[in-house]
Amino acid sequence: MKLISALVVSAVVSLGGVDLVIGQEQRQQPSPPQLASQTLDTQGIRNYLLGPGDVLEIKIFGQYDLSSTAQVDGEGNLSSLPFLEIPVVAKCRTELQVQKEIARAYKRLINDPQVSVRIVQRNSRPPAAVFGAVRTPTRVPMLRKVRLNELIAEAGGLTDRAAGTVQILQTEPLMCPGPGQEADGLPISGTSVPLTVVKIADMKSGKLESNPEIRPGDYVLVTEAEQVYVTGSVVSPGPVLLTDKMTLSRVLAIAGGPRKEANLSDVRIYRQKGSAAQDVLRIDFSALKKNKIPDVQLQPYDVIEVREPGLTVWRAFQDGVISMLRSSVFFPRIP
Repeated sequence: MKLISALVVSAVVSLGGVDLVIGQEQRQQPSPPQLASQTLDTQGIRNYLLGPGDVLEIKIFGQYDLSSTAQVDGEGNLSSLPFLEIPVVAKCRTELQVQKEIARAYKRLINDPQVSVRIVQRNSRPPAAVFGAVRTPTRVPMLRKVRLNELIAEAGGLTDRAAGTVQILQTEPLMCPGPGQEADGLPISGTSVPLTVVKIADMKSGKLESNPEIRPGDYVLVTEAEQVYVTGSVVSPGPVLLTDKMTLSRVLAIAGGPRKEANLSDVRIYRQKGSAAQDVLRIDFSALKKNKIPDVQLQPYDVIEVREPGLTVWRAFQDGVISMLRSSVFFPRIP
């Protein structure tokens, strides 16, 4: 429960600045793409279900005084059609279904009415926002069912900073729930905002449950990787992005591997514990390479020290910091 609460708080805090984040990252692009995606805008329009705020152009052929432009009201009805006392239900219906319903209503007034209905404004579904470790944070119009991988593609794909998970925060209830989705149509409480966490690896592997449908108004955060720091007797000491399932052996490989003089029997991991304390994990990396002991799963802000015989912790840390400063990478504060 604590982990879920932390994720919710993290997502809500991120969402508080989503407009700023999206705006800043888009400004960095030399020629940002248009908000509306041609692919998502033009597919599935025939199956578009009407909702409050949508505007229709209604024509009754030969009856110009009955033709009008009407907006679906907050109750989901067309309540302002000329000479009709009973509102026409429009919510969760297609324009063809509404067209037939309007023709049926006007049969009481005229003989065999010929009705044309056209949607001129689609206002009932807020766009979904995707941001974080994507190439172009953006808002995507939601005129049909869209899955997570499509949304990420619309944002230009993932960057190399993607940590391996996606957080999906739902802000709107499902407007037209189908059979078995009744609970999704209930109002969302501000104290229990639905949050779904998806693993990118599972989505890429084709698991359907890891490629969910995105609702209008959803906020989709592709989490960015934190860092770990490699110091001491390695080829390239410095920070390494902690992507999904990053282990000690992988991080040392990214750092170029240990030097010949490294003491592989005493590799140390300094792990922050609370605001002041830290744990020190001592790993026999020689045994790890021979599969005698399991690899170590790393955590954000771990400091990995590959020692030399007789090398002090302070000297190893100092060498690592100097190397990072030379490469213009500053050692960030551990929160």
